[in-house]
Amino acid sequence: MARRRCRRVRGLDARAAAVIRIDSVWLAAEPLDMRAGTDTALARVVQVFGSARPHHAYLFANRRANRMKILVHDGIGIWLCARRLHQGRFLWANTALGVQMALSREQLDALVLGLPWQRLGNGCAITMA
Repeated sequence: MARRRCRRVRGLDARAAAVIRIDSVWLAAEPLDMRAGTDTALARVVQVFGSARPHHAYLFANRRANRMKILVHDGIGIWLCARRLHQGRFLWANTALGVQMALSREQLDALVLGLPWQRLGNGCAITMA
C-alpha cells in the first residue's frame, strides 16, 4: 500500500513539473537570505535582473551555498521553490564573473544535482575550463 502511494506521489510531482515551462534560467551570484519569502525574492530579481519575465527561472543561494531558492514566473503567477543539501554544497558562480549569468537547462540540471555545471558546454559535453 505504501509503495503504491509513493509511486502516485512521484507521478504527481513529474506531472506538476511538466506544467511549469522554463525557457531561460538565470543565476544570481550574490547570496540571498533564505528566510526571504516570495515578495523579497521577487524584489531581488527586479533589483538584479531588471524584471521578472514570464517563463524565466531565477536562482539564488545562501552564503554557505548549501541552500538554493528558485523563483519562476509562469506567466500567471510566481513560484518559489527551495532546495537544501544535507551534505556538501552547490557549486555556485563566482561574484568576479558578474552579478548574474544565464544557464542552459543542462547546466541547471547539473547544478541542482551538485555536479560541475560550469564545465558543461554545448550538447552536454564536459570540457576543460
